[in-house]
Amino acid sequence: MQLAAQRAHLSALADADRLRTLTSRGGVDLSSNDYLALSTAPRMLAAAADALARGVAVGSGGSRLLRGNDAEHEALEAEAARFFGAETALFFGSGYAANTALLSAVPQPGDLVVHDALVHASMHDGLRLGRAPCVAAAHGDAQAAGDAIAAWRAGGGTGTAWIAIESLYSMDGDLADVAAYAAVAERHDAMLIVDEAHATGVWGDGGRGVAAALHGRANVITLNTLGKALGCEGALLCGPAIVRDFLVARARPFIFSTAPAPLGAAIAREALRIVVDEPERRARLHTLIGAARRHLAPLGARVESQIVPLVIGLDRDAMRVAAAVQAAGFDVRGIRPPTVPAGTARLRVALTLHVGEAEIAALAAVLQEVLP
Repeated sequence: MQLAAQRAHLSALADADRLRTLTSRGGVDLSSNDYLALSTAPRMLAAAADALARGVAVGSGGSRLLRGNDAEHEALEAEAARFFGAETALFFGSGYAANTALLSAVPQPGDLVVHDALVHASMHDGLRLGRAPCVAAAHGDAQAAGDAIAAWRAGGGTGTAWIAIESLYSMDGDLADVAAYAAVAERHDAMLIVDEAHATGVWGDGGRGVAAALHGRANVITLNTLGKALGCEGALLCGPAIVRDFLVARARPFIFSTAPAPLGAAIAREALRIVVDEPERRARLHTLIGAARRHLAPLGARVESQIVPLVIGLDRDAMRVAAAVQAAGFDVRGIRPPTVPAGTARLRVALTLHVGEAEIAALAAVLQEVLP
């Protein structure tokens, strides 16, 4: 029978309560990454309308190395480089594409990439496509990353060492000690890659990310996602000009992809300006984090950031609780392996400016009734 293996695999996933399916959005938004509620902000909608009125194209028409390079792309990159304090920026259609491009192309065969064990799947996939050997270091342990580099050097490694981390982890909600990793990178003459996907717009000086103090350093590359707190789509790799030049010349996900829409680039520029002009959005979100600490931490949730995990344990228990919460009108999703380690299935509560403290308190009341 054709596709029998695929049917069997899907059936096994369903039996294990791990089958992913698409569901429509509904209920109170406690699952999106639209942290600052910019996706529907009046200024964002006005920027889109203005760009269309100016004749900005809704599609690029090709790769940026062909005819797809647009003045809007270049304007966004210049503005982003200034905003993040980087030498250059390069615009990608998604954070996944950016991470895959960077890690598949830039580290070389004689190099070593040491990555935090819990980095995004896009980083793992980039490393699989790349030519440099890689090794996982214990989560959140900068010293372990340094020890891995030292062991590699002691074994004869002579290339460039790379350290890849996130600044805010998407499933645990914990913030990395980026300064400690930067010190390790300096000590070992290593390059540091910081994925700021969930921190951009929310954390750091002016919403510039947890690694804001490191911007402009010759050994630091940051990934700043536009599709989360900034409310639009795409991502920016910010760092030294040589890295941008190498990506343009060698990164297959950049070279062989149709360029992002110029319209999206125009909207993203407005998102950066809103982050500068409206710091009260960040302040309100951090107030909500405090509210979650009061209402959800007593139930066992970890509240360190706007991403609040409540670990349940077994897959079926997590999905049962998620279903009960959704039935009560709250869009909270259950997260299961392999996205998280076995035995740590959880609810992932995402705090955004689409909710207030009243909704967080109401969610806590429902959870009190349905938690195992």
